[in-house]
Amino acid sequence: MYGISLLSHIPGRKDPSDKSEMVTQLLFGDAYVVLDLQEKWVKIKTHFDEYECWICRKQHFAIEQKTYGELASAPLILSDELAQVVQEGNAYIPIVLGSTLPLLSGNEMKIEGRTFFFDGRSIEPHDINKSKILEYAFMYLNAPYLWGGKSPFGIDCSGFTQMVYKLSGYNLPRDAYQQFELGTSYSFVEEAEAGDLAFFDNEAGKIVHVGIIVEPGKIIHASGKVRIDTIDHQGIFNKELNQYTHRLRIIKNLL
Repeated sequence: MYGISLLSHIPGRKDPSDKSEMVTQLLFGDAYVVLDLQEKWVKIKTHFDEYECWICRKQHFAIEQKTYGELASAPLILSDELAQVVQEGNAYIPIVLGSTLPLLSGNEMKIEGRTFFFDGRSIEPHDINKSKILEYAFMYLNAPYLWGGKSPFGIDCSGFTQMVYKLSGYNLPRDAYQQFELGTSYSFVEEAEAGDLAFFDNEAGKIVHVGIIVEPGKIIHASGKVRIDTIDHQGIFNKELNQYTHRLRIIKNLL
């Protein structure tokens, strides 16, 4: 079985319960494989990053295997503005930056007998474009921090880096520890370039945070909100708090 998100946001939870933590979000157009179907909950694996989570069955929209195959093989087309809408008949559905526009042709999307119209700005990030990374990163500035979030209205640190790289044409896995496994490490902080990823760990050595290098000594990351702070060989220094908030583990070039 297969499905697709036809809502602006769908919370993906760790366990099948409204009380369970949200570990990710599905944005409009995100397709997925159904792993388990219960009375109130559906366990899924997302197509884009193969992330497993539970969604409410009321928010599940089933599609045929043929449709899923078409979605999986079609060029990735994304919304390119902070907030936009798609229209179905007289109904309007809000969507956010980085949402997928599935099977977009002209200004129409046809999915299992439903037709959606989109008149906004879109992109097809089929080529990796490092110069775009900071441009998209700055579009999320001041977005509030939200554990599991992936939108300009609430986002976590790895959701932020994943979405920025997605818009720039590069697929990252969902969580910081997974992103940490990619790329080439620098020996010194001074070698880092704009668009590189910086990773931070806790006292146990577990990767717990990630951000994007803006320029030497500056980083943009989601911490309380998406913000720009200073960074050195020790980590991130928050001038408002007058203290280091994250301990640097390593900086990596992924492109």
